[in-house]
Amino acid sequence: MTTETHAEAVDEDRRNFIHIATGSVALGGAAMFAWTLVDQWNPAADTRAASALDVDVSKVPLGGEIRILIGGKPFFVRHRTPSEISAAESVNVSILPDPETDEARLRPKADGSLNKAILVTSGSCTHLGCVPVGPSQGNTGDYGGWYCPCHGSHYDTSGRIRKGPAPSNLPVPNYRWVSDSVVNISL
Repeated sequence: MTTETHAEAVDEDRRNFIHIATGSVALGGAAMFAWTLVDQWNPAADTRAASALDVDVSKVPLGGEIRILIGGKPFFVRHRTPSEISAAESVNVSILPDPETDEARLRPKADGSLNKAILVTSGSCTHLGCVPVGPSQGNTGDYGGWYCPCHGSHYDTSGRIRKGPAPSNLPVPNYRWVSDSVVNISL
């Protein structure tokens, strides 16, 4: 092998290495840039943290409710009495505007059992988004649940629409039992 041929081979190997290295760096940079663009569409950490809340339901008095805000949206956590549970379970769902059993509105605990005493619902009337009054405000409407004074919608002890212009039941949010006394409610 002559000196010129050896030098040309070394230059060609060096050139190939530089092209591969440059291409790899450019590809890595493009991938990082793309990741940054896509990642900016995700909600910020403070927004994600504000979109869920652990609620200690043992602090809700029997027959009462607490109202909470998650991400600016109201939610009701109600501790129903045995008579309220019985009233909710005895309704003929076929006559309801939005038929749904009381049991379908509850979420099971980790062991599969239902805590029928605790009901978690959205706190926005399904008519125009007003916040209905309930036991904590001293007005439970004609069916013992919630009453929306803005347009006269009445909800029962399961949050089902019974009378008035609201088209559907108070929605049941995503929630799960963290322990026997704590539920995690998320948007």
